[in-house]
Amino acid sequence: VQLQAFGGGLVQAGGSLTLSCAASIVTDGSASMAWFRQAPGKEREFVATIRRMGGRTYYADSVGERFTISKDAAKNTVYLQMNSLKPDDTAVYYCAATYGPTSTYRDVNIYRYWGQGTQVTVSS
Repeated sequence: VQLQAFGGGLVQAGGSLTLSCAASIVTDGSASMAWFRQAPGKEREFVATIRRMGGRTYYADSVGERFTISKDAAKNTVYLQMNSLKPDDTAVYYCAATYGPTSTYRDVNIYRYWGQGTQVTVSS
């Protein structure tokens, strides 16, 4: 299983970016997908997930209604639409996937598969 994240870049505060994660496992709907991020000197933290059963979504409180996770099975891609970006959103963003149970979806350790990360920098 390979995940490839892209779409990061430099954006001003208040701007928008859409991250994409290409993954062959998106098509069959058997894996839950997630986005995490890691800022310099900080631990990797949960951002959003879309679960395999029913496609229900969950978000970190810090991104609230600003971010939207979605998937397009036909394109084998998961997206993270990020609006109203803040300097605190600056981090390397990673997509992740798991076939296992996701009751603890915020836990980085439940995800077996990871993309290489894409840098998002928000200037003030």
